[in-house]
Amino acid sequence: MATYSINSTFKLNSGYEIPRLGFGVYQTPPEETEKAVLEAFSVGYRHIDSAAAYSNEAGCGKAIRASKLPRSEIFFTSKIPGRSMTYDKAKAQVETSLAEAGLDYIDLMLIHSPFGGSAVRKAVWKALVEAVDEGKIRSIGVSNYGVHHLDELEKHIAELETERGGKGKGGIITVNQCEVHPWCPRNDIAEWCAKRNVAFEAYAPVVRGARFGEKSLVNLSKKHNKTEAQILIRWSLQKGYVPLPKSVTPSRIKENTEVFDFELSKEDMDTLEFDEYAPVCWDPVSSGIDN
Repeated sequence: MATYSINSTFKLNSGYEIPRLGFGVYQTPPEETEKAVLEAFSVGYRHIDSAAAYSNEAGCGKAIRASKLPRSEIFFTSKIPGRSMTYDKAKAQVETSLAEAGLDYIDLMLIHSPFGGSAVRKAVWKALVEAVDEGKIRSIGVSNYGVHHLDELEKHIAELETERGGKGKGGIITVNQCEVHPWCPRNDIAEWCAKRNVAFEAYAPVVRGARFGEKSLVNLSKKHNKTEAQILIRWSLQKGYVPLPKSVTPSRIKENTEVFDFELSKEDMDTLEFDEYAPVCWDPVSSGIDN
């Protein structure tokens, strides 16, 4: 069993290190984002997960600057919309995100969803590859991609290598971010990512609280003297994933980092194996390849 701490990282295929615990800012109001991110920094987070669609990249950037932490110690993620996107719009969105956050580079940029069809997905990926070449983005990846989307992306990368002049010119998949928890385990995607050393990020790792009170979770909470949220975050870490819990409440922001002083046994982990597919968020993963 790997021993993790809040400083633990995962080495991406791009060569950069991503902290294994991230702080999500989905639905964090723009006016509250700077305060929440600064609170996260104060308890040890160094990985912030935002998106253009969240309208709070600016608050994240303000917190990064106000923290006085070395920029090199902070890992900042944003995402460009998948739907209604084009090559030119993707290029423009990279510039917009950099300007909004007030940063010289973005550590990780993801395509937010697979919507738009094959040609759009390839064009947007190409735009991100070029942004890496230009030093504007360090690592690139995807979000809400199912295995069929990921397989297609590998084909697109091979095509781009031919079109752009050789091996490595098609970009490197470093991350796939999906809703992942015991009631939506996505084992097929996890296996695909593990075989390729692609980091599998888990949003909604505590299921938005929707499963709090379930017997198996309550029993583990009592056994380890931890909250149900902490049990679920620990489950994600022990699976080898990168969980992205979110909160604007200082006590919960801190609580979600207190997951490194206990370990779930194999028997504990087994009690969180369910034959269910019950996402609580949107589910682009299951969208068709032509959608």
